[in-house]
Amino acid sequence: MNSKALHKLSYGLYIVTSMKDNAFNGQVANSVIQISSDPASLVVSINKKNLTNEFIKSSKRLAVSVLSQEVPLSLIGRFGFKSGRDIDKFAGVNYMLTGGGLPYIAEFSLAYLEAAVIDEMEASTHDLFLCELTGAEVLNEGIPMTYAYYQQMKRGSAPQNAASFAPDAKERRNKMDRYVCSACGYVYDPEVGDPENDIPPNTSFEDLPDDWTCPVCGVGKDEFEKED
Repeated sequence: MNSKALHKLSYGLYIVTSMKDNAFNGQVANSVIQISSDPASLVVSINKKNLTNEFIKSSKRLAVSVLSQEVPLSLIGRFGFKSGRDIDKFAGVNYMLTGGGLPYIAEFSLAYLEAAVIDEMEASTHDLFLCELTGAEVLNEGIPMTYAYYQQMKRGSAPQNAASFAPDAKERRNKMDRYVCSACGYVYDPEVGDPENDIPPNTSFEDLPDDWTCPVCGVGKDEFEKED
């Protein structure tokens, strides 16, 4: 069996949030699936080890922020590569509350969905939460973030409609080495730079400031290795 066939499936990229004892937590997820329209219902897959899983099981409620393509890598890194057991993920983040009191990402979200869990099923390393919608709002117009688009950004190969796209990148390719974050897999591409952190295109890895950190997970330059 060729597992790469699974890579051809299409996914969105979302932030799923919940609460427990008046505390909030959330995480990045790509498995949020609408399964019916009347009543409107979803299935959400969350790793059993994640704190968000614990919060959802406690409250039986969750909210989904539908991210736009404009979302910064740093926000995805905060909710995807940090643990709510170690930090308050919502500190410094622009968020608001649904009618039921659950947090959603107010900036860089196209919509939010609020739902109540009506059933659960174990699926190896994950739990599947069957949910019925209790609220939903459109927040902004734009293009939803997909997992494929995120991977392009993370790999340093910006799509043509991204602000960091360099039209002549192919001509300059391989003149400077690319470096890979050993923690999250982000690839620093000198051709693209790091626009979110004011690093312009054509900045070599060696010329990055000593205090520069991975725009996704926040580790330092010493955690990067030259790409093969």
